[in-house]
Amino acid sequence: MTKAPADAARTASSAAEALVAQLVANGVRHVFTVPGESFLPVLDALHGSGIAITVCRQEGGAAMMAEAHGKATGRPGICFVTRGPGATNASAGIHIAQQDSTPMILFVGQIERALRDREAWQEIDYRAAFGPISKWATEIDQGSRVTEYVSRAFHTATSGRPGPVVVALPKDMLKETVTAPPAAPWTPVEAAPGAEEMERLAHLLAEAERPLLVLGGSRWSEEARAAIHRFAERFDLPVATSYRRLPLFDPLHPAYAGDLGLAANPRLVARARAADLLIVLGGRLGEVPSQGYALLDIPSPRTRLVHIHPGPEELGRVYVPHLAINAAPTRMAEALERLPAPATIRWGQETRAAHAEYLDWSERATPQPGPVNLGAVMVALRETLPADAILCNGAGNYAAWIHRFYRFRQLATHLAPTSGSMGYGVPAAVAMKRLHPDRVVVALAGDGDFLMNGQEFATAVQYGLPIVCIVCDNASYGTIRMHQERDFPGRVCATDLVNPDFAAYARAFGGFGITVERTEDFPAAFEAARASGKPAIVHLTMSVDAIAPGQSLTAIRDKALAAR
Repeated sequence: MTKAPADAARTASSAAEALVAQLVANGVRHVFTVPGESFLPVLDALHGSGIAITVCRQEGGAAMMAEAHGKATGRPGICFVTRGPGATNASAGIHIAQQDSTPMILFVGQIERALRDREAWQEIDYRAAFGPISKWATEIDQGSRVTEYVSRAFHTATSGRPGPVVVALPKDMLKETVTAPPAAPWTPVEAAPGAEEMERLAHLLAEAERPLLVLGGSRWSEEARAAIHRFAERFDLPVATSYRRLPLFDPLHPAYAGDLGLAANPRLVARARAADLLIVLGGRLGEVPSQGYALLDIPSPRTRLVHIHPGPEELGRVYVPHLAINAAPTRMAEALERLPAPATIRWGQETRAAHAEYLDWSERATPQPGPVNLGAVMVALRETLPADAILCNGAGNYAAWIHRFYRFRQLATHLAPTSGSMGYGVPAAVAMKRLHPDRVVVALAGDGDFLMNGQEFATAVQYGLPIVCIVCDNASYGTIRMHQERDFPGRVCATDLVNPDFAAYARAFGGFGITVERTEDFPAAFEAARASGKPAIVHLTMSVDAIAPGQSLTAIRDKALAAR
């Protein structure tokens, strides 16, 4: 850790300038914001600071951009929003960061301190409002403590299980003249497993006959990912990824068994249930990867469970593990490099079978109703996009085709909320194109999903960011319609949509737009979008009956009616 000399000169500045100086000292190079008069001193301090600013069209989009930045880099994404409605608009991004274990700091402008507790204009108690969905929610009462609070925010957002921090900034506090101490940069702390724990893990593996390793969570690195690949090779161990953590393991590696997400391969789910040793590394094994908490008994699984997590508070929170290891994925991967493989590996054939099942599940697009087959679109993308292309998406049934048919070959090439929040794809794509201007960035969205934050397409145009948005338009809130047909077949209510011409929408903002009405027209349309050099929308007109890979609404409704 870098420390400032004890006798270093202190610098007189405003509290806002001290805050920005602390951001610079902690390596912040980018912030996302919707400007507000409540934090004008901070905007002034950012002027000339060297920190790039992305000005967004709605606070929800700004917060999601910051969350995506934190998810991709492992460093806190930074967002500034104004008080009251600005802050509540941003809450969707905070919830994503909490459930996705993403480091993020949201700075919120606040009313003057003398006006508190009168329900002043746009007044909110941010500790109460954001406390349940953040790691720490606070308000800085004294300008002299800005450096202290911001330093703590960085450490809190990144320690253990990462997550969001919310810091309220009273307007008058930001103008105070303070004598700020030199800012010491944040340094990540990585927990490592003990020798005794590794010995116990080696013993459990030596006894196992049907082990399965499940990778998830955050705090990964390229080095850790590569080490896990080598570990899987030495142990000939089948490896699955958790929900929306597909880039943690190469899908073409002979040990890869698939992802335990929504609409997971039934054969993989059965394999996970039959495992006599389940090693969960980095993830929480929450509702989706646990298939509705049905994979393991709660609180005491009958299957031997090894749970490895950087946050000690997660160990034993839902499941009582046979072996709990408090370790970050980075340090655990290093330790696994030194773990001796069993003299006899009894599960090698099962590993090869698991990979064959994954390939069979994901290789070919399934037949779908309607002239546009989204499975075939995803196969076309995986065959043409470079390995470092980044795909971003929000929530909706369209995402099932991404999980099943696209193959993420590199770390941090898929950004999507494990919280299932809609409206994420476009803001995340904008953030990724700002971070990686030379890489291909694609946002995928349903029609309802896109219009929740589609205004951030204007942000892409403003900054000249040639992202490609693929909008899957079935004129419906399709996921809700699917559940509706299962529970109340034939009684459609509140799920139909009337949509704009999405290609014209793109052109109205100054981007490129094109509509695809047949599967075979997609490759040329997508290339035209990329070749335009502009932010682009490829509008896919899809049948509402094509609700999931290999499923139709008609079949779901008929089955539900037959069961009555």
